[in-house]
Amino acid sequence: MDEQPVVTCFLRNDGEILLLRRSDAVGSYRGQWGGVAGHVGDDDGRERDPETAARAEIAEETGLADAVALVRSGEPFAVEDGDRRWLVHPYLFDCDSRAVEPNEETAEFEWVHAPEILRRETVPRLWTSYDRVRPRVATLADRTHGSAWLSLRGLETLRDEAALAGGAERSDDWATLADLARRLRDARPSMAVLENRVNRVLTAASDERTPEAVERAARGAIEQSVDADREAAALAADAVGDRVATLSRSGTVAAALRSAAPEAVLVAESRPGGEGVGVAESLTAVADVTLTTDAAFPFELAEWGADAVLVGADRVLPDGSVVNKAGTRGAALAAAQAGIDCLVVAASDKVAAEGGYDLEPRERGELYDGDADVAVANPTFDVTPADAVSAVLTEQGRLSTAEVGAVAAAHREWAAWDR
Repeated sequence: MDEQPVVTCFLRNDGEILLLRRSDAVGSYRGQWGGVAGHVGDDDGRERDPETAARAEIAEETGLADAVALVRSGEPFAVEDGDRRWLVHPYLFDCDSRAVEPNEETAEFEWVHAPEILRRETVPRLWTSYDRVRPRVATLADRTHGSAWLSLRGLETLRDEAALAGGAERSDDWATLADLARRLRDARPSMAVLENRVNRVLTAASDERTPEAVERAARGAIEQSVDADREAAALAADAVGDRVATLSRSGTVAAALRSAAPEAVLVAESRPGGEGVGVAESLTAVADVTLTTDAAFPFELAEWGADAVLVGADRVLPDGSVVNKAGTRGAALAAAQAGIDCLVVAASDKVAAEGGYDLEPRERGELYDGDADVAVANPTFDVTPADAVSAVLTEQGRLSTAEVGAVAAAHREWAAWDR
């Protein structure tokens, strides 16, 4: 039996994936739902590498080739269906648009929560393809994305596992899902948003204590989280001026800057990790961008003429202090001295229930790998005092220090499910 290599691609946007129902114009699985799919070989029978084929199919079937970024490729697997044998190469892409332009191979399409795969008539083993690329607890070890992005991955993990548990009908479902929730919370102790959003789900489901309740609450939390991040970004966009300085990578900051379209943006390189370089590159379409070193950033704020410093947060403490990428404290203090506003934009879910924090020290060798007896401090985050922050901008508005404390108290109540 000949084996045909094919690709199956899932496009993800705001916690949902794109499914397409195959039209009568295709040669197989008409009327069934699938991801973006096609042969690895091109129309002339020439072989391509699977990722090239995946991107070509995305372009042909959705028109979204320029809007996607590869997240993960999965281990290929074989599917036998009658006298056909497919070798499926699964892919997951993040997609920053939902403006699908389908071709004749698609009868209809929907953005859906991934467990819908389990409830629809799909092409063979579509869930297996998704299962090989979907987020899990290990995904939260990622150091290239911000905490809001990671919190959505945590909620997706909880949603998907709840959907699978609901189908299995095990007697220990609640205990299993509660243990998963604890592991998700503990995966990144520095990120209050992950803890709070997981706690919100378990609190909402704690009366029923069923997988169905957990899945339903996780879906709702994903949608609430996306809305909160978007509303916070919109408030920040209205608050910044024409010349904005920033550091590190924050999806909420990026959304605010795209909306505000300032004349110019100053970006610190953001070591350790250096993600500011990629941020600077990504903003060139909306503003004139200047990239500078972390050491020069505090000086450049005034010299360059910043109207505001706009940063995200990994954790807002109950007293209004802000835990964010190392360098934020120096930037905020320099901004205060120069009379420049330091604005923190974050969903209110980033307000921590308690005052502790983890600065996530990085590897010693990133900073020094010599033989001298030198102690190394290489933290990922630092702490900015509340009096150096002009405002914390959230979907609930501009929060004062007292209001931050009230949000923290509400988040402590969400943790009660685990007591």
